[in-house]
Amino acid sequence: MFEPVRGKPDFPALETSIARLWREAAIYQKSLDRRRGAKRFVFFEGPPTANGMPHPGHCLTRTIKDLYPRYRTMRGEYCERKAGWDTHGLPVEVEVCKELGIHSKAEIEAYGVEPFIHKCQESVWRYMKEWETLTERIGFWIDLSAAYVTYHQSFVESVWWALAELFNKGLLYQGHKIVWWWAQGGTALSSGEVGQGYKEVADPSVYVAFPLLDDAGKPTNRSLVAWTTTPWTLPSNQFAAVKADLEYVVLREAKDVPQLPPGASLEARSATEGMASSPEYIVAEPLAGPLGEKMKKQFDVVDRLKGATLVGRSYLPPFDTYRAAGAPPKAPLKAGGSEPAAWRVVAADFVTTDSGTGIVHIAPAFGEVDYTVLIAEQARFADGKGPALINCVAPDGTFTDAFPMGSGRFVKECDRDITRDLRSRGLLVHQEQYVHDYPFCWRADNDPLIQYPRQSWFIRTSQFREQMLANNARIDWLPEHIKDGRFGNFLETNVDWALSRERYWGTPLPIWVCESTGKAEAIPSYAALLAKPGVAGTDVFDKAKAANPKLSDDLKVHKPYIDAVTYDSPFAKGARMRRVSEVIDCWFDSGAMPFAQWGWPHQGDAEFKAQFPADFISEAIDQTRGWFYSQLAISTLLFGDDAGGTGKPFPHPFKTCIVLGHMLGEDGQKMSKSKRNYKEPAVIFDTYGADALRWFFLAGQPPWSGIRYNERAIRESVPEFLLRLWNVYSFFVIYARIDGFDPAALLDAPGALDHADLQKARGYRPVAERGELDRWMLSELNATAREMVERLDAYDHFGAAGRLSALVDAVSNWYVRRSRDRFWAAGKADTGPEGNPEKLDAYWTLYETLLTIARLAAPFVPFVSEAIWRNLACAGFDGKAPESVHLTDYPTGVEALIDRDLVRRMTLVREVSSLGRAARAAEKLKVRQPLSKVEVILAEASPADEAWLASHADLVCDELNVKQFEICREPDRYITRAVLPDLKKLGPRLGKDLPKARDAIAKADAALLLAALQRDGRATVALPGGSEVTVEKDDVIIRTTAKEGWAAAESPLAVVVVASGLTPELIAEGLVREVVHAVQSQRKTLDLEFTDRIDLAFDTPSADLKAALDKHLDYVAGETLAASATFGPLAGGTSESLDLDGHPLTITLRKK
Repeated sequence: MFEPVRGKPDFPALETSIARLWREAAIYQKSLDRRRGAKRFVFFEGPPTANGMPHPGHCLTRTIKDLYPRYRTMRGEYCERKAGWDTHGLPVEVEVCKELGIHSKAEIEAYGVEPFIHKCQESVWRYMKEWETLTERIGFWIDLSAAYVTYHQSFVESVWWALAELFNKGLLYQGHKIVWWWAQGGTALSSGEVGQGYKEVADPSVYVAFPLLDDAGKPTNRSLVAWTTTPWTLPSNQFAAVKADLEYVVLREAKDVPQLPPGASLEARSATEGMASSPEYIVAEPLAGPLGEKMKKQFDVVDRLKGATLVGRSYLPPFDTYRAAGAPPKAPLKAGGSEPAAWRVVAADFVTTDSGTGIVHIAPAFGEVDYTVLIAEQARFADGKGPALINCVAPDGTFTDAFPMGSGRFVKECDRDITRDLRSRGLLVHQEQYVHDYPFCWRADNDPLIQYPRQSWFIRTSQFREQMLANNARIDWLPEHIKDGRFGNFLETNVDWALSRERYWGTPLPIWVCESTGKAEAIPSYAALLAKPGVAGTDVFDKAKAANPKLSDDLKVHKPYIDAVTYDSPFAKGARMRRVSEVIDCWFDSGAMPFAQWGWPHQGDAEFKAQFPADFISEAIDQTRGWFYSQLAISTLLFGDDAGGTGKPFPHPFKTCIVLGHMLGEDGQKMSKSKRNYKEPAVIFDTYGADALRWFFLAGQPPWSGIRYNERAIRESVPEFLLRLWNVYSFFVIYARIDGFDPAALLDAPGALDHADLQKARGYRPVAERGELDRWMLSELNATAREMVERLDAYDHFGAAGRLSALVDAVSNWYVRRSRDRFWAAGKADTGPEGNPEKLDAYWTLYETLLTIARLAAPFVPFVSEAIWRNLACAGFDGKAPESVHLTDYPTGVEALIDRDLVRRMTLVREVSSLGRAARAAEKLKVRQPLSKVEVILAEASPADEAWLASHADLVCDELNVKQFEICREPDRYITRAVLPDLKKLGPRLGKDLPKARDAIAKADAALLLAALQRDGRATVALPGGSEVTVEKDDVIIRTTAKEGWAAAESPLAVVVVASGLTPELIAEGLVREVVHAVQSQRKTLDLEFTDRIDLAFDTPSADLKAALDKHLDYVAGETLAASATFGPLAGGTSESLDLDGHPLTITLRKK
């Protein structure tokens, strides 16, 4: 027999007990063992960083990543879930620096690289307990005991193999490029990392004059005007770029120049010439007007010229940081002749008129595009004679002594002083603030990045752009627009991956360089390194290990120990090979996890072959430039079409990716601990339970939409689904125990307790022989199972959750409510002489429904589903039934039980009942107040469906508490309809004609308009003046209004109207029903059992209430299980006084 069930569940306590059960009974492992050898469903875990506390966003990702492996396992597939930890890189280093109170590389090196690395390795596991607790608490089944760890030697060696492969193919190279540089941290960042750190800032926007030089090298009064938002780059200016075919104008401030008479004085002529020689500014013609507006000045156009005529002209740079005084020196060209090497106008196609002046300040040291200009110019000059890269900024982001004004100061802190200096020398044409997005370090968000020239190691990802796009085209992205949108666009603009990092805690770049020749080779493993001739330096780690036996062996492949390992050079006799100093981008680590998690190719060959590619991955949208990209790029380069024997067909390394939306705090802003705009996950777990949070994530919105982490919404989701399901379950168990319904006593071999097994039970009547309500319930159940499988197979858990929620609502608010009389009826729920077959049918139907719902809901709310299953399926069967719902098969629906006509028709009845209740609510008519009549106006229904509805008139009347039911074919008797324009939709289309259309629609014949819209989907409305406009269904709002004495509600299926007038008889009956409700509430207050009989007594001074009760006393007694119901005192009873619509009443109740 079933165990008793609490009416008010404590979900957090229940979940704790279920988690303990799973752990002690090894349910997760059993779920794997049960499917071993079956088709695999491969899932990759995106490795989180364990040195930070988990937050609500991790709850979302862990929920999604648990749902589909659970579901696919229940569908018969084998899904190993290997955990992983991302342990390298800036996230760890920044955390350790905060702990030590240091920030810069110099401070780290002063502290000591070796102890710093030890701190990093220890920091990785700082919050491991919190992560393990969250993982268990949210119900995320994953193997933490065999997690891959990116700093482990086996993982590092896999990454080394991948890098060696790329190096040997010429795809890993060292180059001098302009990179996004974190100056405070002293390292380059990849484009993916840069993309994660943008925030809106207000930078100085300056328009600066570059005076043109005459043939003698002297400044003229005519200047180029260049625009920049990085004044700090002006001291390193080398060129000014124009567009050759663009028209430029020469502007002079408009002033009245007087016409002088012949013989005017020398003083007058000098003054006039001075006005005519005012500064002249050259800008692109389309941008001249906007510049004048910004400056609030009028300019005359004194000349026009093509950009091509400016090319080759020399100018005076804004600072003489590198330019010597006098005429610009010339350098020989390869084609003959000579030109000034720098501070010269060049032509460039990238110049646009979108903003600025059409003249671009070129500082090659601080811009990737600018650098290409320098390279192109260097190629024009004789070898070694062209312009050299000039740069007055040190790697730490401060100006060098070459620019004394800012020497030793961070560049962006000098913008104000630079601007003041330009103004003082008459070179500042205009200044304003420019609000734009600018990148900051993604792990030190107060540190702005700068573009900076650096020798770094790069991967030639741009060479594989087309292959990556082809791979991407085969991936199933959810939402679909990510494929060709955010992710596809990123691939289209792909640049070579800046791989190396001048940092400390990371996978060391496995490149060893000959100290004599500079030639390099890549090492694929530590064993390969040890096999090199003359290897030395391994004793450095051995000594550290001897001094600290607890030192992890995995650190032998990390700095500083690996840096000490050298070997004989194969390139020069007597020379040594030494490792380059850099580590690699930690995103390469995470992107290599599809193979590195197994240590492949050095080990784990069988595991890798069986677990590649992944069927499913999921992370948040910010991973499009992070983990999603790093995986796809590495996999395409290593296993793409050009990979030879290791090549694999696209897509890989994953087939389906659900991209999760951003999670926001309760105020709609970014989550922030300082703002306290969200509750910690532990608080939610302890208050509402993990299932409540899971259901909020899974059923509240599509996963890719922005999710507002809202405690109120989480709280409200509990009664909407979890509590509703629990109440049905509680109802069933309570009455099953009362009536002795025990499936274990009626079914000898329970099997999996699916439909085929239950049919073998004694007293289980064939479904076709049961009543209509039972047949509908099982039909609805199996139809829902079918649709949920379709949606989950398509990774649409939001749609599946909606169907599950609708099913639970149908069970609670239709099946159980319509079946209460059967559960309360006399007779036993068995096949004996006192048995009641209808009651037994109701029990079997609800039992089968609850068992199936527990399985349908198991991937969504695994704890509650387990609790329900354990009581309904395991209690009494002595281990014959599956011990966990997660060890069962997912229901796919029994086609023979699905009666689609019955489902459709019952949907109509339920809709009519729902509309009737809505009409009552709109008129504020209490549900316990009987009404005289309901009229139903059907939109579209076959004669058979209409007849079926009419045959269920008594059911509708009972649901709506009305006396009479009728299907109406003359809606005008009860309602009026008005057609109103939807201004928000019509406004953008009609513009100035909107007021005319609004008035015309309001005056049109609503019936004719509705008929046209219904028939054709559109209608034409005449406008004043002879014109006309076409409106469609979505362009209008149809408003239905009930006529006096009626209340109405409408849906696409029907309009339902109820009579709102009340007679004295109806009012009296309504009062009696309120009394019954009051008695039932008093029974609950006294904690009486459902079967307890009582005595009742009433006392009221209201003649109307007394008369109503007197007339319906037998009804009251029957509804409340009262053995007697009288007026007057009742000895030994408990009394409660209340007011019923102005009628005082005292109810005295005594248990028999």
